[in-house]
Amino acid sequence: MSSAIAQPSPDKIQILAHEQYDAPESLTPQNVLPDPLAQFRAWFTSISAQGTVHEPEAMTLCTASASGVPSARVVLLKQADARGFVFYTNYTSRKSRELAANPHAALAFYWREVHKQVRVVGRAERVSREESDAYFHSRPRGSQVGAWASKQSTVVQEGEVQARAEKLTERFGEGEVPLPEFWGGWRIVPDEVEFWLGKPSRLHDRVRYTRVEGSPDDAPQWKIERLAP
Repeated sequence: MSSAIAQPSPDKIQILAHEQYDAPESLTPQNVLPDPLAQFRAWFTSISAQGTVHEPEAMTLCTASASGVPSARVVLLKQADARGFVFYTNYTSRKSRELAANPHAALAFYWREVHKQVRVVGRAERVSREESDAYFHSRPRGSQVGAWASKQSTVVQEGEVQARAEKLTERFGEGEVPLPEFWGGWRIVPDEVEFWLGKPSRLHDRVRYTRVEGSPDDAPQWKIERLAP
């Protein structure tokens, strides 16, 4: 897909056209699985097997401060389990501080090559220390050291982080790099999940799952509806 642009003045660009979406399949409340996490896993495993989408695990994470100021960034999904969507980060980073103050978040996956999107809204919770430790020690050693070296989201001087990483590499030597107390995972437990399938003339297929109020986290019930494009 490509977009045509115009620049009527030096301080303005305009997007003039966009190629049509045209996913070959259809998406309806009748042909999706009853659980949105199962439906997500089905889409994700199929897309991963096709190999046409580069980094399908990339997702936009939207958080907000306690006063409601939003922020967004792209992070990598590391696990989609029965409870939700898991990613890992520094617990002192901006996103972690915002999740601690306002434990609600939104996720968006955009798989352009297959004309699909998934949107998630839910509650944030830290994963267990055991889960974080297992994932941390599955990472490359350089990434483990990097987690110690980076005081994420703080202002630094040029070369400061690299110098700290070099000192830590020497300090840890050949021994195990321990999991930092300030590093670990977050799980977004969904209350709403939407699946989007691109269609011609912007008449897209949209199916939304909404958690039935009062249903337990370990066995949630879902209302499934079609949305207008």
